[in-house]
Amino acid sequence: MSAVDDLRSLILGGQYAPGDRLAEVEPAEVLGVSRTPVREALRRLAAEGLVELIANKGARVVEYPRDDLESIFELRARIEGLAARQAALAAAPEDADRLHAVAVELREHAGRDDLDAVYRLNADFHQGLVRLGGSALLAQQISMLVHSPVLLRAYGSFDKEAMDRSAGHHLEIAAAVRAGDPDWAEAVMRAHLFSARASLLGPRHQESEP
Repeated sequence: MSAVDDLRSLILGGQYAPGDRLAEVEPAEVLGVSRTPVREALRRLAAEGLVELIANKGARVVEYPRDDLESIFELRARIEGLAARQAALAAAPEDADRLHAVAVELREHAGRDDLDAVYRLNADFHQGLVRLGGSALLAQQISMLVHSPVLLRAYGSFDKEAMDRSAGHHLEIAAAVRAGDPDWAEAVMRAHLFSARASLLGPRHQESEP
């Protein structure tokens, strides 16, 4: 693995938490490399949105407030649920078959814990689903809500059970699109995103009544 892959894994695995400073020396010692590949890795991760580079202060892991993350998943569940509904109504059989093939490949890579491939195939699946629905407006709204670092952290927080559940959701959404069932497709998409939210943020504790 390269320094950027190793450093990304450390961030997603929680060794460097959101908000942590990332001086070049300490990661270089952890990874057993010089500061030069760490410097390049930080630039790459900044481009991905996992790290932010601050003038004269170095780098730190990007931090999103919990309330912002809650809102992102809530809005995505509503909008992508609608996209799944429209895809089930509009998809031709051959398009539904291609969506199913992506879901099958995603499950295979999830079983091998190949996070990079899972992340790529997840993006292919969700983007393909939006295209099938044919709504440019929905596509625009979803692109504003899909934050790469949020998705990467969500997958990085999955245990085996959560990863299997996520892969199963993709297969079930594809099955709903194949069946032309908009209610089924929307319901599973919403469950899929709420499940990812729970894996990333943990239990949702309701405030007690006064």
